[in-house]
Amino acid sequence: MDINHSNRFHLAIEAGDLETTVPWYINVLGCSLDMKEEGRWQDINFWGNELTLHASKPRPEKGNERSRHDVDMGKVCVPHFGIHLDIKTYIRVKERVEATGGFLDEPYIRFSGTDYEQETFFVEDPNYNVLEIKSMSNAQS
Repeated sequence: MDINHSNRFHLAIEAGDLETTVPWYINVLGCSLDMKEEGRWQDINFWGNELTLHASKPRPEKGNERSRHDVDMGKVCVPHFGIHLDIKTYIRVKERVEATGGFLDEPYIRFSGTDYEQETFFVEDPNYNVLEIKSMSNAQS
């Protein structure tokens, strides 16, 4: 990870069995490892942000009754977290997700024709945390 620790976002989540969840973030999403406390937590470089995966009792199954909120062209799971990626990285991640278990919500275009137009998809990690991965059509950064 970049040594400059200012202006980075940090999120800590329950990750279930780290031996299952950590490889998913590495192999499916393409993230890299950072600090850890063996058997307790693992920091992930989540595209320049710090995602801390905490060992926890694995969730037995995904929730059948997820809370979904109406957003342009769909109902999105809440809570969720995610990332805005450049189009090349987005496509690589989308292909790996599709090849290794698929999507919670298939890729689709949201906010079509606006400055906020984006392709997005939702996926669950092995502990059923919901992530939104997106690429903005008019990305400025």
